[in-house]
This record gives sequence, structure tokens and C-alpha cells, in this order.
Amino acid sequence: MSDVTPTAERAPVGVDPKRASVARVYDAFLNGKDNYEIDREVMNGVLKVAPEARDLATENRNFLIRACRFIALQTGMTQYLDCGSGLPSAENIHQVVQRLDPEARVVYIDNDPVVLAHGKALLEENEYTHFVPADIFDPQSIIGHEVVRKYIDFTKPMAFLQLGTLHHYEGAAERPKEIMKEFIDALPSGSYVAISHFLDPENEYSPVARKMEEMFRHSAMGSGTFRTLPEIEELFDGLEMIEPGVTRCADWWPDGPRIAPLNQAQHCIAGGVGRKP
Repeated sequence: MSDVTPTAERAPVGVDPKRASVARVYDAFLNGKDNYEIDREVMNGVLKVAPEARDLATENRNFLIRACRFIALQTGMTQYLDCGSGLPSAENIHQVVQRLDPEARVVYIDNDPVVLAHGKALLEENEYTHFVPADIFDPQSIIGHEVVRKYIDFTKPMAFLQLGTLHHYEGAAERPKEIMKEFIDALPSGSYVAISHFLDPENEYSPVARKMEEMFRHSAMGSGTFRTLPEIEELFDGLEMIEPGVTRCADWWPDGPRIAPLNQAQHCIAGGVGRKP
């Protein structure tokens, strides 16, 4: 990854540096370099109402690492389909799982031109990792995509990942549940599903969750819905949940005992892993 923040002059073909991107805003929250001023404006607006909001991105990334490590270590999955890969950062999915199984196949789905530019570079160095340009909210276009079908065998169990993505769907409130049902219906028995999502904890931290939601949804990015725990649990409909079920990302099998208390942002993102019977 470059050490220089991109400018409009360096923008890849198809990229509008005057429009915020989910992937680039996420990159900014992770202190990455592949973002533009418009993306940092979104981040700074959220930080004004919740100074610890960077931890939304950090907790999502940490959950990604732990969930993928669990799946790779405990389930024997050899193929991973990730919707909304985002920009390369420390410990990407293919790095986590291929450290344990060098021949594990990973297919990333994204339609952000900056992400795809990085994906093409990655293709040159890793024969078991592939990128597909597609809409992560259009299940049938992914399930039937020839490149997805080339590298992912839908007759064998797989890991299916929607990490930090579904809260960026802007449309009918019920559609994320419908999107996940379409994907889950297409998965073979024995597959695992991991989801992380912005959380309205319905307690004293709800006001900050709703303030962050307001900033995200009315920013140049235009998306970022905070759902309640029961609403996030509905996204796993039909799956057998791995303990502890859907919970705050910070509480999903942490790497060690907690010494520092959670800040308000860490209460506002949840995740879980389920298995298709």
C-alpha cells in the first residue's frame, strides 16, 4: 500500500474523488492512506459526535480476524466468499486463512474501482485469491457469476462473509434480511456464515449510536444504519449459531481477558457466526 495519500490526479480510472466511498471511509477510520478528502470529511463528522468512533472499524477488523481464524482452525473450510472486501489492510481474510491452509481459496466481491485496482495487483501475487466486480446486495448476480463458480464449489461447504456491509444497504428496511436469505438458501449444508453490523444496543449507548447513524447517513457517503440486536439476529435466520451467538464484536471470543473498559463506540457494533444445518 502506498505511503502517500491519493490525490484527484492519481485517482484510478472510474473513481470520483469528490464522492465518498464506503471502502475508502473505512480505510480512513483504520488510518489507511487510500482515501480522499471527501472520505475524511465523513470520518471527521462522525468523530465529532463520537470521538472513539474509529473503534467501530477496529472492532470490525478484529472480529473479522477472529471469526475467520475460528472458521479456518475449527471447521476445515477451504473456500471463502467475502462480500464487500474493502481496501487491503493489516490481516486480510486471505492472509488469515491461508496462513493456516496455504491453498484455501478466497473470492472477494466488491464494486469499488479503488478496491478493484488493488485487487488486480493482489491477483498477480496469490493464485488462490480472486476478485470479482459485483454488487454485494444482488445475491443472484454473485451466486451465478462465472468467476465465482470457477473458484467456489457450491456443492461443498464454504464460509460466507458479510462483514461490515449490510448496514450500508439503503432501501427497504426488510431487504438486508431478504438478501441474506437468498445467499443462505444457496449455501450447501455445513457452510458457515459470519456477519458484523452497526448496533443500536438499546441502552444508555443508544443516543450515540443514533448520532453516528445520523452523521453516516446524511454525509457524503449516505449510508450506515444501526440495527438492534434482534434485528441483526434476523439476518442469521435458519442457521445454528455458534456460541455466544450475536453479541458485541468485542465480546465474540476475545483474544484475552478484558482489562480496559469498552468505550461507547465499542458498544455499537455486533457480530456472530452461524452454521447452516
